[in-house]
Amino acid sequence: MSAMIEFGLDTFGDVTKDDEGNPEPAGRVIRNIVEQAVHADSLGIQHFSVGEHHRDDFAVSAPDVVLAGIATRTERITLGTAVTVLSTDDPVRVYERFATLDALSGGRTEITAGRGSFTESFSLFGYSLDDYGVLFEEKLELLVRLLGEGAVTWSGTTRAPLTDQPVYPKTERGRIPLRVGVGGTPESVVRAARLNVQMALAIIGGDPARFTPMADLYRRALQQFGHEPLPISIHSPGHVADTDEQAVQELWPNYQAAFGRIGRERGWPPPTFDRFMGEVQHGSIYAGSPDTVAGKIASAITAIGAQRFDLKYSNGGLPHSGLMRSIELYATEVEPRVRRLLE
Repeated sequence: MSAMIEFGLDTFGDVTKDDEGNPEPAGRVIRNIVEQAVHADSLGIQHFSVGEHHRDDFAVSAPDVVLAGIATRTERITLGTAVTVLSTDDPVRVYERFATLDALSGGRTEITAGRGSFTESFSLFGYSLDDYGVLFEEKLELLVRLLGEGAVTWSGTTRAPLTDQPVYPKTERGRIPLRVGVGGTPESVVRAARLNVQMALAIIGGDPARFTPMADLYRRALQQFGHEPLPISIHSPGHVADTDEQAVQELWPNYQAAFGRIGRERGWPPPTFDRFMGEVQHGSIYAGSPDTVAGKIASAITAIGAQRFDLKYSNGGLPHSGLMRSIELYATEVEPRVRRLLE
């Protein structure tokens, strides 16, 4: 099983802090993301994904542009999104941008499409939250057709129809891989299976084993729709340091600040250290030494039957130096330990 497992890193471009504890400008955060991806590539990590947000606590609103910069500095690593907020984008433009990125990277692009966990893009781009469901449903189906790279005929309620429409540029390999980010609803799982696209489970809280029924549903649905088995990915947050104590000490204040702000916006209670530690010890925050993090990843992969694990290594204001060290430990210490455990 271990030979099949792939490892990735995800960042949302969280605005980091400098050595004095001050927020860094977005430009510096973005340039540091490029350096983090170069570091991951040099260490042999297979995947690097950048998220999309439209608010001041995240620096990246155009992940494909950041990925294009990374493409010119890297050689092997696959470059993708975590996620492309498809509901408020145009699938034709998504295809065109990522086909261009695929050319720049020499065929190392993938797309992860999702609804996203924030709603700022709806008002920003003139969409109504009343159309939340139909926007994603229609646009995902159109994107799947576009990625076939043939002429597309399509009609729906969310954009102008297409009639025998070719879209350019074509990719050299004939197709860009697509994953759908799923938060755990059965409807989303079945839709991914029906469209014959890979599923990326966003597991950001609780015991990852509670998603096992969703993975089983996905595999059954693929079979019922007449499709071959497809890989399942796990996306979860974490931070790797030399010791468990160091990882907790570094991550907690940044986690507390980030989720405290989000909680105030959404009417949630403030995060507590006890609850945070509950997620670290028994849930879906992968924070600790390489031994600790590797054990948790191996358990999650086994429970889900997953073929890929993506660590969201950037969390709140964690400084660039700490992120670089976390990447290094993930690549050189965690990954080999997970492979040994899965053997």
